[in-house]
Amino acid sequence: MSLENAKKHLQRCGLENKIMEFSVSSATVEEAAKAIHCKEEEIAKTLSFLVDDKPILIVVAGDSKIDNSKYKSEFHTKAKMIPFDQVEELTGHKVGGVCPFGANEDVAIYLDESLKRFEVIYPACGSSNSAVKLSLEELEKVSNYKKWIDVCKTIA
Repeated sequence: MSLENAKKHLQRCGLENKIMEFSVSSATVEEAAKAIHCKEEEIAKTLSFLVDDKPILIVVAGDSKIDNSKYKSEFHTKAKMIPFDQVEELTGHKVGGVCPFGANEDVAIYLDESLKRFEVIYPACGSSNSAVKLSLEELEKVSNYKKWIDVCKTIA
């Protein structure tokens, strides 16, 4: 269902032609990069957290991870990922397909500065075998994001 929700959301924005579906898994950064034939850092992974018991999504570059001190400075709390078995219920997407479009209405979405290095990025599209090719401007348009934040560091 989350793939359909993401597709409908992208269709409303006129970007349905950017959706890619694969015969192989794209659930991890490595798998997605292989399926798309791009660099791992160009994959836009969407991480799910709880802030004040409310779900948030942060879209980050594939070669980035949360920097705990930056996260705490931004959200005034320790980074607490949504437990695996609650991700779909709270975000509207299953692990491996979490994306910033077609998510539950009460989910706040943030875009991390780590993405600004790229002209094109590839977030998931609601399933573990899909992605969508977007420019940063298109990502801003379709994600209903609250703001750009800086909560990551590059994985060495």
